[in-house]
Amino acid sequence: MATQKGTLLAFAEGRKNHCGDADDIDLVMKRSEDGGITWSALQVIWSDSNNTCGNPAPVVDARTGNIFLLSTWNLGSDHERQIIDGVSKDTRRIFVLKSTDNGHTWNTPREITADVKLPNWTWYATGPCNGIQLQAGKYRNRLVIPCDHIEAGTKKYFSHAIYCDDGGNTWKLGGSTPADQVNECTVCELPKGKLLLNMRNYNANRIRQTSVSTDSGMSWGPLQGDTTLIEPICQASLIRCENKGEKPVLAFSNPASTTSRTSMTVRLSYDFGKTWPKSLLLHAGPAAYSNLVKLPKGGIACLYEAGEKSPYEGIVFQTFGVQDFQ
Repeated sequence: MATQKGTLLAFAEGRKNHCGDADDIDLVMKRSEDGGITWSALQVIWSDSNNTCGNPAPVVDARTGNIFLLSTWNLGSDHERQIIDGVSKDTRRIFVLKSTDNGHTWNTPREITADVKLPNWTWYATGPCNGIQLQAGKYRNRLVIPCDHIEAGTKKYFSHAIYCDDGGNTWKLGGSTPADQVNECTVCELPKGKLLLNMRNYNANRIRQTSVSTDSGMSWGPLQGDTTLIEPICQASLIRCENKGEKPVLAFSNPASTTSRTSMTVRLSYDFGKTWPKSLLLHAGPAAYSNLVKLPKGGIACLYEAGEKSPYEGIVFQTFGVQDFQ
């Protein structure tokens, strides 16, 4: 993500003992003051003994420059399946961290589980990618974080949003998708304050699912598959990026394959996601999670997992411009 001062902050899960989703995991960060050319040493911003601190979802309040990092927590000994089955010792909890100094320091994580999670939800995830601040409409300046959850009993999984209208102090639960089989999601703003939610999809069609909100995230319309945005069931990233006076453009990144986590690709849309006429292959080999950012001095960058034999060999930061697309 980019701060108000033009600093780039890259967040990740510091998985100490192995690459699995459970166990001793810290939230870690690197910063770049030169547009991603050089990066700081790794900084641990949240560690809780042997427990799991993860799913970073940052957002900046443009009015103050304050950065809010939504995240989740669970006991390191509790695995996802145990939490979903209701046999874990604890459950999945939601926290918010705040920085008032451009990401140099962070306050003690504050739990907001009771405000944004229903009692019959088991698994829960924030992001894992950036949130947004609305630029237009009735709820201008609202902070919105894309999330997902699983219901107890039915074990159905849905995408949803949480939001804040008071500068990061009070977080509330927004709407959930009207149908299940979707989870990790990413959100961007459409004209007139509408929102577009783009979701990881588990039905038989290997394409992304989308939904539009006409009330700034309080409810979501019917799910619609995007036949251009193929996927192998994986997280993705969606951002809106244009300079003042320029035509709006949406950028989307994911492993563009129906069969494997390979071919990290970025696509551009000039009609708010209706079509995606231009694409750029960043990495043909194994690749998985990604996060896009509009660079402060122009251009776009993608932070993504990639390798030669496995998607999880390393994290790549790659910059490019609109002129690089075909």
